[in-house]
Amino acid sequence: MKKSILTLCLLGQVLFLWAQNQYYVAPDGNDNHDGSFQKPFQTIERAQLEARKAQGETTIYLRKGVYRLERPLIFTPEDGGKEKPLSIRAFRNEQVTLSGGKVLHPAWKPYKKGILTAVLQDDIRHPDMLLSNGNIRHMARYPNFDSTAVRFNGTSADATAPRRVKSWKHPEGGYLHAMHISDWGDFHYRITGKDKAGKLMLEGGWQNNRQSGLHAKNRMVENIFEELDAPGEWFYQAESSTLYYYPMPDEDAETAVFETPILKHLIEFRGSEQQPVTHITIQGIELTQTLRTFMDKYEPLLRSDWMVYRGGAVVFEGTEDCSLKDCYLHNLGGNAVFFSCYNRRSTVSGSHFTRIGASAVCFVGDPNAVRSPSFEYNEFVPAGKLDRTPGPIGNNYPAHCLVYDNLIHSIGLFEKQITGVELSMCRHITVSHNSIYDTPRAGINVSEGTWGGHIIEFNDVFDTVKETGDHGSFNSWGRDRFWHPHRQVMDSLVNAEPSLILADVTSPIVLRHNRFRCDRGWDIDLDDGSGNYHIYNNLCLNGGIKLREGFYRVVENNIIVNNSFHPHVWFKNSGDVFTRNIVMSSYRPIQVRHWGLEVDYNIFTDSTAYQKARKQNTDAHSIVCTPVFLNPSRGDYRIDNHSDAVFRCGFRNFDMDRFGVVSPRLKALAKTPEFPKPIPILMEEGKAHATIEWQGLQIKNLDTLGERSATGMDTERGVYVISVNALGSVLRDYIRPNDVILELGGKTVNNLADLQKAVQETDLKQPQTMVIFRSQKENKLTLPGNLLK
Repeated sequence: MKKSILTLCLLGQVLFLWAQNQYYVAPDGNDNHDGSFQKPFQTIERAQLEARKAQGETTIYLRKGVYRLERPLIFTPEDGGKEKPLSIRAFRNEQVTLSGGKVLHPAWKPYKKGILTAVLQDDIRHPDMLLSNGNIRHMARYPNFDSTAVRFNGTSADATAPRRVKSWKHPEGGYLHAMHISDWGDFHYRITGKDKAGKLMLEGGWQNNRQSGLHAKNRMVENIFEELDAPGEWFYQAESSTLYYYPMPDEDAETAVFETPILKHLIEFRGSEQQPVTHITIQGIELTQTLRTFMDKYEPLLRSDWMVYRGGAVVFEGTEDCSLKDCYLHNLGGNAVFFSCYNRRSTVSGSHFTRIGASAVCFVGDPNAVRSPSFEYNEFVPAGKLDRTPGPIGNNYPAHCLVYDNLIHSIGLFEKQITGVELSMCRHITVSHNSIYDTPRAGINVSEGTWGGHIIEFNDVFDTVKETGDHGSFNSWGRDRFWHPHRQVMDSLVNAEPSLILADVTSPIVLRHNRFRCDRGWDIDLDDGSGNYHIYNNLCLNGGIKLREGFYRVVENNIIVNNSFHPHVWFKNSGDVFTRNIVMSSYRPIQVRHWGLEVDYNIFTDSTAYQKARKQNTDAHSIVCTPVFLNPSRGDYRIDNHSDAVFRCGFRNFDMDRFGVVSPRLKALAKTPEFPKPIPILMEEGKAHATIEWQGLQIKNLDTLGERSATGMDTERGVYVISVNALGSVLRDYIRPNDVILELGGKTVNNLADLQKAVQETDLKQPQTMVIFRSQKENKLTLPGNLLK
């Protein structure tokens, strides 16, 4: 008996060792080695070939160093599998880098005016991005790079002026980047030449699905030799293979490491629904240096202004149970991670995304899976030709995937119609515990209702919509089958066939336990036709909640700090519910005649706002109450038990310490938003001075110790900015909440009276300076003429 047990134990150990295959790869290895710890392979592809032969679980350990890829690392159904899962990971937390960049070897020579020049090696063709010691350098551009500028790090109407264009000898190969005329994203063009009148000849502009035209002022050009005039700029002359570079101050160009990307993708999972790639994990690896992709093929998302490049540094297509874990993705020219078409139960978690050219994580299904699709805002399928069958056609879309515990910031370096997490033509995606900030557009974006079921929870999303307009930290639109560009047609269609409303968004989208702050838009923005949402237990710190022409949205138990509810053009029988929410200013309806199923049992902190609501025949059972927040200066907006009236109205506290990333490594890196002091507290501390609105700003005298603490001011002086109307304020590009206005047109502003006097005595037709206090210091702004009234 004992002998049998011993034999079984030994057999079990042998089977365990047989099932635990390990291969090692090192930059100084050799592909003729056996892949052992002592004799590692040199390339991941070589280890991949061995892993395909193995039985049971296999781990490929990557030793410390930089692995420069000459082609993407591709996984197919031959790799991994349920019975033989594959893991590629850094060995014992060693720093492992997969790079799509090639090292340059410039032999610098002086050119003129501090510019250096070098002929590059023969294998470099048309570098698109240049890095020096890991830092992205900017192509020669106009206007020059300005880290404080609102869009594209500097824009000017003069960028394409004929007199400037005439000064360029050979602009072909340059780029024009411009915002949409309404700031709904951006356009990119390659310059092919110029005519005698100084007008540029261009190709491109396909990156935006709303072809309304370019913004006259918000534009810039790059890769123009004559604009090489600032430190950090570079230009490459293809005909002579010559690189021109203007070094940064104190930069030693002789010792610096210069690199340029040569790949668009680093890792690709290439399978299908019929033959998926399964059970592969990439873990603990740095992924860096891919090409910019804004001039590649783009495709429209359904009936929106969005176009998308279907690719990224890591591409998941046709996967099941694959994951990217604990990775560091940075200095990428396009999207970071892209889930294309069929994917099931695949995950991105524990990763840090920063300095990304476009979006961080995208889920985009196959348009052929959509019934009766339309692809441009004004397109529609006639009612008689609509497919009435609910849901998708087939399964060629992402579903049941997870985006968890990721730090995403400083994205959209080159493209502005991007987001932290994009959901389009997909189903049941969970986006949980991510910290997302410093984005030019939304932090999380849900395109169209196809096909719902998403859970978006415990995210911390702020500093968004920094370069675009008319969006929110969370942004969505519907425009499903029932939606029509002409409202009367849409009204008649949904009245006749209400079943069409949920034909695409077949499962509710849940938005819960998130913290949002948008200083240039709404905290939560549900745009055209967004329907079937349950929105609860969210902390909205600045921009409020907007619901526009959709159906079946239940918004309950949210805290809206220093803002309110924004209902826009609702349907007659929308079925919308807005209840048990704390609001701090008047509702802001636009063309609303029908108030849904229920707008009631809310808590107003302002009696005037409550009276306005009652006149609109809403909020019959709502109350006016000044809640006592536990510690708003530290982000704790839970209600003290002494605010008993709030709880009698049905409001319930929710956790304030579970937003954003959860892993200690990412928590140590992640920022948090500024926490505004609620208006009721401001009113109590400064009873002599109520708030007023001016130029779309909600302002008051800075006259309390709490405001001094919140802003970092030295004394109680200046005009304190509580909030900024992102659409109605001409100052939204210049002023942020929590700023303090100290000077206008050279005149000191100590209070509201001083500001009024300065406005009256200043020639506002001319450009004027304004001094504000922000980030612990005074900042001087230049306001264009005719901006203020």
